[in-house]
Amino acid sequence: MKLSRALPALLGFSSLVVAAPTPEKVENTIEARSPVSVQIASGTIVGSSIAGIDTFNGIPFADPPVGNLRLAPPQKLSKSLGTFTTPLLAPACPQMFVSTGSSNIIIKLLGSFLQFPFLQPITGQEDCLNISVQRPKGTKAGDKLPVAFWIFGGGFQLGATVTYDGSSLLSSAVSQGQPFIYVAVNYRVAGFGFMPGAEILKNGSANVGLLDQRMGLQWVADNIAAFGGDPDKVTIWGESAGAMSVFDQMLLYGGNATYNNKPLFRGAIMNSGTAAPAERIDSPKAQAVYNNVVSKAGCSGSSDTLACLRKLPYNTFLNAVNSVPSIFSYNSLGLSYLPRPDGVVLQDSPDALLEQGKYYPVPMIVGDQEDEGTLFSVFQNNVTSTSSLVGWLSEKMFSNATKNQLTELVNTYDTAISSGSPFRTSIFNDLYPGFKRTAALLGDLTFTLTRRMELTVASQVNPNVPSWSYLSSYDYGTPFLGTFHASDIIQIFYGILPNNAMRSTRTYIFNFLYNLDPNVGVKGYANWPKWADNQQLMWFETSNSQSLLADDFRDDSYQWIVKNKDVLRV
Repeated sequence: MKLSRALPALLGFSSLVVAAPTPEKVENTIEARSPVSVQIASGTIVGSSIAGIDTFNGIPFADPPVGNLRLAPPQKLSKSLGTFTTPLLAPACPQMFVSTGSSNIIIKLLGSFLQFPFLQPITGQEDCLNISVQRPKGTKAGDKLPVAFWIFGGGFQLGATVTYDGSSLLSSAVSQGQPFIYVAVNYRVAGFGFMPGAEILKNGSANVGLLDQRMGLQWVADNIAAFGGDPDKVTIWGESAGAMSVFDQMLLYGGNATYNNKPLFRGAIMNSGTAAPAERIDSPKAQAVYNNVVSKAGCSGSSDTLACLRKLPYNTFLNAVNSVPSIFSYNSLGLSYLPRPDGVVLQDSPDALLEQGKYYPVPMIVGDQEDEGTLFSVFQNNVTSTSSLVGWLSEKMFSNATKNQLTELVNTYDTAISSGSPFRTSIFNDLYPGFKRTAALLGDLTFTLTRRMELTVASQVNPNVPSWSYLSSYDYGTPFLGTFHASDIIQIFYGILPNNAMRSTRTYIFNFLYNLDPNVGVKGYANWPKWADNQQLMWFETSNSQSLLADDFRDDSYQWIVKNKDVLRV
């Protein structure tokens, strides 16, 4: 099937979703709101209460990262907020939805038809380091409710708290007697938060997006008690790049997760993401990204290119940052911007740090969607054979792997259409020749089999720290995409369909927030065994049924990845 003829079917799945309110829809909603205020050290925070939820959006926690603070570690807020009335919509950080000047027809169609809030272009601004807090109405200081600290995803290049309203989650939690505090942090993405290069390393400005998240956690430690939360009961939770960020927060500074001699969090939930193995921040591949930005910005002739970038007008810098390939492009998961080892913030590649035991071990829930790779494989319609897939992987993702090594990897995936992703769909859903094979491989490398590898290592390094893992298949049958990456945001986070998948998963999460065990608390759902016991996944097989699944599928591919992981760094 030609890609042009397949796109209407591919994009038709958007009709399955009743989208959660986009920022524009929220702004036009007229409903009675009553003010509510909380006193913290930096001032009086005035939010609003509606439909049983108190909301405090966009509370600044750092000085604006502009001028000399552009491409620099965040600085804790240095001024008093006085009486700060929180905005209806929290300002987002600068976004990289597509590359500058992109004319890719698929990008345009995705922008038009994928009406999911988390895939909508957002207008950002540099003064964006803010945090949002939501709580059940009537919550007060001293209530000591557990805290969920949400880190959004978006390939480390887009995303914002504005599209992740926690009201539905909080309402469900209240209805079952497990209220909690929901916190979401804005952090710098793309080149603003994850610029690579030797110049960045020398300046001590590596991985500032992760440092934004860390400062948000410190803000929670300092302030969440005033909102009714317990700073000793924080669970960090994220999806996709947000899940990888959760993993990185466990690894930061060699596993130092303390602040004022107390842990910043006690549990972790990672939806579709664990380690993001990466080459060093000053590697040739990473340096090429920096050099490209410098060139596009007109700073190549400067004696201090980093200083030049900091002095640029905002739009000039934004266009230069976004001149490299985006995640919604032919490069796909060969990301231009992502956390990279710098020797200090990230002392080594995340997979290596875990093996070295240089991480802060906490109970974890970790899992995936069945067809993680499909969404990222729609752009490579000329990658139709083993040799072309090997060439693409070599050029776009793994520059340190030989073509012989990559050929061995690719050959662990059957060429039969029936074997690829979306899985269990026989000869159907091959968007272009080789699509299902590419999707299976990309999903496994970036998400599914990497998850298994990291759970295995964690269970060996810290066998007394429990973890639970899952696989979601509740969107089986979606044309070409199956149960695709981020479909859990629609199903679980937004709670669009009140089915067993939504109700059980939310209950497991709320139990975990309270008790660090998805089985302890509210009952009524299947017992979820610890992953290390028999390496079983909780399988959300359909929207209304769940069972246990052995975590041993595609073992040939898994064993190859484990043996060759050192060359599989982006």
